[in-house]
Amino acid sequence: MEQTITAIDANVLSFEGFRQQVLNDFKLTVISREASLLGRREVLTGKAKFGIFGDGKELAQVAMARYFKEGDFRSGYYRDQTFMFAAGLATLEEFFSQLYADPNIEHDPFSAGRQMVSHFATPNVDEAGNWLDLANRKNVSSDIAPTAGQMPRSLGLAFASKCFREIPVLQSYKHLSKHGNEICFCTIGDAATSEGSFWETINAAGVLQVPLAIFVWDDGYGISVPRDYQTTKGSISTALQGLQKDEHTNGIHIYKVKAWDYAGMCEVFEAALQKVRETHTPALFHVEEVTQPQGHSTSGSHERYKSPERLVWEREWDCIKKFKEWIVLSELATEDELNKITQEAKLLVKEAKAKAWEKLMQPIKQQVQQTAELLTTMVVNDMDVYRTIQEKVKELQTNVEPLRRDVLHTLHTAMELAPASPSIEMIQQYHHSLLQEAKQLYNTHLYNEGPASALKVEAVKPLIPFDAPLINGYEILNKYFDALFTHQPLVVAFGEDVGNIGDVNQGFAGLQAKHGSSRIFDTGIRELTIMGQAIGLALRGLRPIAEIQYIDYLLYGLQTLSDDAATTHYRTFGRQSCPVIVRTRGHRLEGIWHSGSPMGMIIHALRGFYVCVPRNMVHAAGMYNTLLRGNDPGIVIECLNGYRLKEKLPANLLDFTIPLGIPDVIRHGDDVTIVSYGSTLRIVEEAAERLAKLEISCEVIDVQTLLPFDIHHSIVASLKKTNRILFVDEDVPGGAAAYMYNHVMEEQGGYRWVDVAPRTLTAKAHRPAYGSDGDYFSKPNTEDVVDIVLAMMRE
Repeated sequence: MEQTITAIDANVLSFEGFRQQVLNDFKLTVISREASLLGRREVLTGKAKFGIFGDGKELAQVAMARYFKEGDFRSGYYRDQTFMFAAGLATLEEFFSQLYADPNIEHDPFSAGRQMVSHFATPNVDEAGNWLDLANRKNVSSDIAPTAGQMPRSLGLAFASKCFREIPVLQSYKHLSKHGNEICFCTIGDAATSEGSFWETINAAGVLQVPLAIFVWDDGYGISVPRDYQTTKGSISTALQGLQKDEHTNGIHIYKVKAWDYAGMCEVFEAALQKVRETHTPALFHVEEVTQPQGHSTSGSHERYKSPERLVWEREWDCIKKFKEWIVLSELATEDELNKITQEAKLLVKEAKAKAWEKLMQPIKQQVQQTAELLTTMVVNDMDVYRTIQEKVKELQTNVEPLRRDVLHTLHTAMELAPASPSIEMIQQYHHSLLQEAKQLYNTHLYNEGPASALKVEAVKPLIPFDAPLINGYEILNKYFDALFTHQPLVVAFGEDVGNIGDVNQGFAGLQAKHGSSRIFDTGIRELTIMGQAIGLALRGLRPIAEIQYIDYLLYGLQTLSDDAATTHYRTFGRQSCPVIVRTRGHRLEGIWHSGSPMGMIIHALRGFYVCVPRNMVHAAGMYNTLLRGNDPGIVIECLNGYRLKEKLPANLLDFTIPLGIPDVIRHGDDVTIVSYGSTLRIVEEAAERLAKLEISCEVIDVQTLLPFDIHHSIVASLKKTNRILFVDEDVPGGAAAYMYNHVMEEQGGYRWVDVAPRTLTAKAHRPAYGSDGDYFSKPNTEDVVDIVLAMMRE
């Protein structure tokens, strides 16, 4: 299904070449429509769980795919199957394999069954984590379902082209870009343009001037809600007129086309996309009069909310029907020829569907057969139990659409009913082997597992010379970032106030002037798309450090980090990596909005990230080094009140690393283990000094990272010695302290070694009150730690 990228111009092509091109496009539209129709049928018959299809958008996507070139990226949503077929990036069998949730990565190369149908992706790394030749292949960033969730990432994918074009040190990375000539093709449904992420992205693209081409499919509804309830003036292109670029301003170009007008769309797309490619001016294509022949999804019928007149209009203006009429009117083919193409296309789809189903079922049928053989010959003394087991076997064998869970359910039932059977060991072994296989299919690749894993970065200690200068923490970071940008050309850093003034805490002071405003730069106040910029850059092989000025503002950018960056490696079965680094600061300072420590929220929303909580700036630098040696996303939360504390400058700034998941014992003791991180450690250390005067010996442990957490169970080793443990942090009750408690006491079996009840000490449930007293009474203080330890010692 390779689609030639060329203009639809009969004067350029021979007539026969032009004719064949048009007929091939017609065949693609019919193939895609039939895939939608059969896909819906498979859901309604129970073979597939759910489906949202691209019917009604076929012609626009065929036209759009003509101008999608090697090096370009698509960042879309779940209705782009026709584009993928036309671009040669998806086959019908792969489409149906994903519909059936086939967990074999060879069958569904986009997600290994982990995503719903039409969630596409192409690899950006090889199995070892090396970046592929992205500049010479057509690329697709992994789709996500959250409404407009693709928008922030799209900005970043386009922004990467700007970086490759404008940063001289990047010119040698020919496998990542061809001088920044790549476009990001972004697709979105019209109703989703109501989302804030759409507007933030549009504004940022207009300011930045990046090659972003946004295609809005306007079918008149958002599920059942008409367009007039969604969009000002009932038209997204009209609503955006104030952003229209002219010769004296930045902005975007806006185009309107009709979804049924093949020649008109090709003409507009060709010229407009070439302008985007050359000038880096973003463009929005409002594709109007899109029909939706099957309604929104398989969950209901559009007859419930569309009027009879609308349904008649949709049948009349169906894009394939109009395309067929245009072909006949233009004398490119007869109706009989087109009918023959239609029948051939339908047969192709039907055969592909059958092959995909057979590939899904083959290994499951083998499991059913082996399970039946094991259980039929199972030795059971109780005949009633034996008959029950055989009934379960028969039920499994007669299930025409068995799932892996059905096999495991049958095996588990047999083991429950006859645990003393002489055959039990063999059955248990087979059951265990199936669970291990399922673990590989469904529970792997949350993080890199090969050479690109940050967990495999060997620890290198900071070298502190005898005469090392004692300087402010922010100066440590400043010298570190200076060295980093001198030796690592792929690194860029950006965020609010990062460029000109060098961030509000001076970590980048003076570095923009030295390394250039294309590598270290300011952004607008728009945390969501700052994160989106970082995600797109990371997907294209750059190493972004994106700043959230205060951790309290992370909420603005959390959606795209949680839904997109954190799940990328998992949802592509390890075929895409997104090594974004988020730099932020938090913990104790002043008041409700600048003293945040929402660690529980972060560790639960960002599974798939590494969460680093350094106690000082030397450790922060070491964590940046570690993350930059791997391919996984990470967040580094610097101590907001630590920038002016004195630290010794290491001699090996770019070489030392802080291992992830390895706690650090910063004070040895015998009576009680106190576990904490970040700024609160200074409170704990002060309390430990006071307790030492009372002849109580505290062992103080800095966990260093919350994800991963204590991978070698060293905290339990301390607990075996002290038999008392206190977890201290400044998150809300039940937050990160409870998370640490769960890991140590339950997962690591620490409960076996306690002589008194383990404790947690956290901040209050409310946000911190303003001022020094507000901090003292809202978050753990030294006296709190002393009192709790004394109480534990008295028990």
